[in-house]
Amino acid sequence: MSKSNSFLKLFKNINSSINSLLEKNLNKLKISNLTNLAKSNKIFLSIVASVILFLSYLSIPNIYNHSDISKELKKDIFNNLQLEVNFSKKLKYKFLPRPHFISTNSSINFNQTKLAEIKKIKIYLSLENLFSLNNMIFKEIVIEDANFNLNKKNYNFFIDLLNKNFVSTKLKINNSNIFFRNFENEVLFINNILSAEYFYDTNELKNIFKSENKIFNLPYSLKLFNNQLEKKVYSKLNIDLFRLQVESEHFYEDEIKLGTTEFILNKVKGMGEYKTNKEFFEFKIFDKLDDTKFSYNGKLNFQPFYSYFNGSTKELNYTYLISAYSIFSQLLKTEIFNSNNIDFKFSLNADKFKNSSYLRNIFLNLKIKEGLTDLDNSILSLKNYAIFETSNSLIYIKDGKLILDGNLKINIIDHNKIFQYLITPKNFRKKINKVDFNYSFNFDEKTVDIKDIKIDNKFDQNVNKILNSLILKKENFQNKIYLKNLLNEAIKSYAG
Repeated sequence: MSKSNSFLKLFKNINSSINSLLEKNLNKLKISNLTNLAKSNKIFLSIVASVILFLSYLSIPNIYNHSDISKELKKDIFNNLQLEVNFSKKLKYKFLPRPHFISTNSSINFNQTKLAEIKKIKIYLSLENLFSLNNMIFKEIVIEDANFNLNKKNYNFFIDLLNKNFVSTKLKINNSNIFFRNFENEVLFINNILSAEYFYDTNELKNIFKSENKIFNLPYSLKLFNNQLEKKVYSKLNIDLFRLQVESEHFYEDEIKLGTTEFILNKVKGMGEYKTNKEFFEFKIFDKLDDTKFSYNGKLNFQPFYSYFNGSTKELNYTYLISAYSIFSQLLKTEIFNSNNIDFKFSLNADKFKNSSYLRNIFLNLKIKEGLTDLDNSILSLKNYAIFETSNSLIYIKDGKLILDGNLKINIIDHNKIFQYLITPKNFRKKINKVDFNYSFNFDEKTVDIKDIKIDNKFDQNVNKILNSLILKKENFQNKIYLKNLLNEAIKSYAG
């Protein structure tokens, strides 16, 4: 039996004896009896001696040469995890709460380039073999307050780690950042790692990576494992805020990597396919029904960086767009797109809005460029009665509220049908060909401020006063009645 195991066994026996002693003498533990208790029990001296010996054993690494310790730890970490760690300052050793070395201002190299700068790294040791510097075993590495920089040379670093030896050790990363950079070394976006861990699962017999993260202030969790035989990585993503779950399989054997995914979004099940390499990421998403109700495709190009997203759906739930708690609103509120490095185009065609038989042929055209987001040239129809088109629009945050400003042009094709829809009295049905106005929509308060209304290029002060402020109600039916009444009031004023 090794010396370290003997110490451990002795320590356990001492601990057992102390517990037994306390149980027998618990009621006698008065100040006056402590001295007699110590004198009458020879085990007390043995306990003191054993504790001193054990603490002395834990303190052994303090006597080793600093450069020798650094060299040995760097070698062991590289042999097990292929991580090239550099310690810029002298290592500090502490044996409580368990033996470990601490280094500050360290770094990690990967593929011959600096991957990460680390404010603090802790290397926890096994209690075995502290007598021998060459035979010391590290059980866990904890990286704290690190900045990782991922680019075309090291983008697969976190995936590659899944192939390393975690059978006898763990790697944890806390309160750190991943900077994703383009070919010009500009930061595209930042992922904050709240907590992450690589470990070997003895039940599933494979390496697992789990993490809790934030990206653009959006919390999400991620789980990964690598099937080396089939050359694929399995991942599971959860975004609770959006009630989104995504499970994917990524095949990495060929130069162009392929992947499949299944997802659940608000109880809607869908599938996806993608392909990617160092230069692009291209995808397609569709539902799992035989009669496909939606289909989306897009591409992210990394050099130069730009992206597009196209989609079509039979029915679009407009609450996904205007609700303060929709995915669309929440993403914009995180201000994730307020970057000069983002060039993004999004277009979506929909046959109609959900729960609306009148609003049809929707075309949403979202553009994000140089930190600005707009919906210019978006179009929808009121059956075949009128066409609405937006221009000079801008989406932004003001006082914590999401705002959409813009101009709206309404080309009226059949004014009689519109009057019938609004149930406008016949004596007020004056022909109208075109309506233009400026608007400001508050997603959070559900209000619309309308100004500068022109009917057939003419400004009417009374109409502007009536339609100056719209307040949308929670119930869609109430909104319909409210809007009809308000529009009829404006029409009567215009008709005189």
